[in-house]
Amino acid sequence: MHVVKGKIRPLKDKILVKNIDQGMRKSKGGIILASSDKVEDGGYGVRARWAEVYAVGSKIDYLKPGEFVLMEHGRWTKGVQVEDNGEEFDLRVADPNGILGTSDTRPEDIIDGVA
Repeated sequence: MHVVKGKIRPLKDKILVKNIDQGMRKSKGGIILASSDKVEDGGYGVRARWAEVYAVGSKIDYLKPGEFVLMEHGRWTKGVQVEDNGEEFDLRVADPNGILGTSDTRPEDIIDGVA
């Protein structure tokens, strides 16, 4: 897979996110939240997901890099591999209309895998 190296700057009203929550999660009550929405992979992974804001366009004044956004399922593009300052990650464009909320810190449910 090709890796883009260096900073990427979004235009106007675009929001770039990285480290989207992709793994299976388990709720405190023991309910398994699948990681995929593909029927052939067991389905049922349709859920909102957290991602870290990488960069925002000049017309976005309500988000800043480093914040976390909770996005409606499927409101992001397929990713492209990027290497920036020695870190390699999957970078995606988030739909501003699909953002449900924000957090200044990484939500605990995606740190330890427990919702």
